[in-house]
Amino acid sequence: MMTKLLDLYLIFAKIGILAFGGGYASIPLIEKYIVEENSWITMLEFRDLVSISQMTPGPIAINSATFVGQKVMGFLGSVVATLGFVTPQLILMMILGYFLFSKGKKFKVLDWILNGIKAGIVSLIFISAIKLFKASIFPQGFTSFNISAAICFALGIYMYLKKYSLFKMVFCGAVLGLVINISMKFLM
Repeated sequence: MMTKLLDLYLIFAKIGILAFGGGYASIPLIEKYIVEENSWITMLEFRDLVSISQMTPGPIAINSATFVGQKVMGFLGSVVATLGFVTPQLILMMILGYFLFSKGKKFKVLDWILNGIKAGIVSLIFISAIKLFKASIFPQGFTSFNISAAICFALGIYMYLKKYSLFKMVFCGAVLGLVINISMKFLM
């Protein structure tokens, strides 16, 4: 039990150290360490985890840590995983805060480093978008769900480009998904 809690803490601390750019940039890291290396959740559960983490209040990475910790070791696991994710960032912010705000100086080297990190963050977000798109549209092969999801995705892009309201997009997607799934049941 203690070794699994320690593993949870250390893995989420590692993710927390590398999580520059916010929650979306940490999605590939969470997938690598949680889904691929430790197999604590499946890719389909990871897809659901990202969806649920976006709907609930708070940062996506902290919500993910809490969810995975709960799944692996219950309440204590959720607390340990969340603390593991937050601890490195807290320490880093305290150190940077001391140097940046107590001295009143601007560090050019830090600006250069952060500008270099920005390019990596964009690529991490792009990679996670591609993986989540694949897991969402084709989770188990070609099914009626895939057809409705692909159509809803295409309509979502169209509606976004035409500046439709978010409410209309969600409502149209729900109605279209319902119609397609009901019609596929009658056809099959």
